[in-house]
Amino acid sequence: MSSTQSNATAVRAFRIIEILSQAREPLSLAQISDRIELPKQSVHRLLKQLESAWLVTRNSPGKHYECSSRVRRMAISMLMVSGPAAARRALLQQLVDAVDETCNLTMSSGDGIVYLDRVEANWPLPTTLQAGTRVPLHCTSSGKLLLSFMPRQQRERLLEKLPLRVSTQQTITSPEVLREELVRIRRNRLSFNNQEYMPGIVGMAVPVMLDSRRACAAVAIQSSIERTSVEGLTAHLSQLRDTAEKMAAIFRENHASL
Repeated sequence: MSSTQSNATAVRAFRIIEILSQAREPLSLAQISDRIELPKQSVHRLLKQLESAWLVTRNSPGKHYECSSRVRRMAISMLMVSGPAAARRALLQQLVDAVDETCNLTMSSGDGIVYLDRVEANWPLPTTLQAGTRVPLHCTSSGKLLLSFMPRQQRERLLEKLPLRVSTQQTITSPEVLREELVRIRRNRLSFNNQEYMPGIVGMAVPVMLDSRRACAAVAIQSSIERTSVEGLTAHLSQLRDTAEKMAAIFRENHASL
């Protein structure tokens, strides 16, 4: 194969990854072929190569394609060190200075969420969670929030296989109860963690909206029950929402430039 052909193949493979990353749910071979405007046979050959490199995976039994966990990890790593990272951290620091509580920015990643950034308050929180740390979806304020905004099919597929492990006595372990809470969270665009992940830790999260329907991230406040309560955190809700909107503007600008 000539270098020109190799370059064309690489560009087409990258285009497939780009198409899958922008889709709100896994895509079939026919759907990918239509979007990239290539014959199914050519697209299938490229998909096989991407699968062998663990860049694309198929969900069974539907055999629809989606980006692999390897690609998602790479995307998260790029976001953590990209140009807008400094601007996002500055917004988090401003929020921490205003509310005097620890704040973080998270995104969903597979069956969990990952911290893009975290700024600690001046008082010690009895836990250390650095940027890059992964935490569960079902028992954290940001996790439940981002789960509630997933497309219905993706959310249901996750709920069917998500292990609702017990972290504390407050952890939600019933899929039915979790579904009911997710409906309330999406409607209110507000999520709470009432000692569901760690004893003594409460949290509140709001979405960073890429558009009117899609949440690309979450901004959250964490505190200790020795300092406040879930109800007490709501005193900071307007400041949290204001920060989330400013974060959204950064994400939208970055998204538009791609």
